[in-house]
Amino acid sequence: MKPMTILAILSAVGLAACQAPREVRVSQPQRVAPIGVEGNWVDPNGIVSTFSGGTFATRTTDTNQLLASGNYINVSPSLVEINMTSMVRNTQSKVNCALVTPSQLNCTTDSGAQFSLTRRV
Repeated sequence: MKPMTILAILSAVGLAACQAPREVRVSQPQRVAPIGVEGNWVDPNGIVSTFSGGTFATRTTDTNQLLASGNYINVSPSLVEINMTSMVRNTQSKVNCALVTPSQLNCTTDSGAQFSLTRRV
């Protein structure tokens, strides 16, 4: 081999060895914003309400006791109608809820009582 060819090969190998390793970026999984009311919601007293596939349930956080259950329908993308039975009062009622932000649900019972739920992450 010619001395210039050997020198060129050695220079190329030397330069490759001096290069810094490439930065590898690991992407973090992105959270998908929830759609509608699906998921868990909590009231100011810590009571958890779950909306899942048209079924609604409210439970205590300490003993997981079922307080109310029923069904819900999406009247529009931001309005939900819940038909529920209270296990505590043994009554049936209708509740209308408005999704005012992706994390806040403002509700009104058929008797006029109002309450808010916050999405639980």
